[in-house]
Amino acid sequence: MANNETLRSIRDALKIDDATMVRIFKESGREVGLSTISAFLSSEDEDDYIPCADPVFGFFLEGLIIHKRGRKDDKASPASQPVSRLSKNDVVKKLRIALDLKEDDLITIFKASGVQISKNDLSSLFRKEGNKHYKECSDQIFKAFLKGLAICCKG
Repeated sequence: MANNETLRSIRDALKIDDATMVRIFKESGREVGLSTISAFLSSEDEDDYIPCADPVFGFFLEGLIIHKRGRKDDKASPASQPVSRLSKNDVVKKLRIALDLKEDDLITIFKASGVQISKNDLSSLFRKEGNKHYKECSDQIFKAFLKGLAICCKG
């Protein structure tokens, strides 16, 4: 799943308008205009489409955390630390932080999309890569999370 598609899914699930998207990027130290937001949200076959690279998507996710939870005074500015690569695990982890999701919330989100996930499997998604209990987030699990998030945020 491309970052643009994920960005659209998050935007739709959380009911974020374009102006708020601009503010979210700005919270992370990244200036992005409305035309760029529109281009990120376009599909690949549209003329104004611009791919949302991992570092840019990382700015959005950091900005979303700040937007939803507030800025930590003791933390260095996320703008000084752009990410070079974002895994699906990283995206789920950042959404978990931004939305302050607890283990039971995550299980409910997965259940809403028709996926049963154990606490152990859930925990393995949030381990550091290289940990013997780390499990890479599959496309199926990632899409189920985004679908469940949309379902849970509607009701």
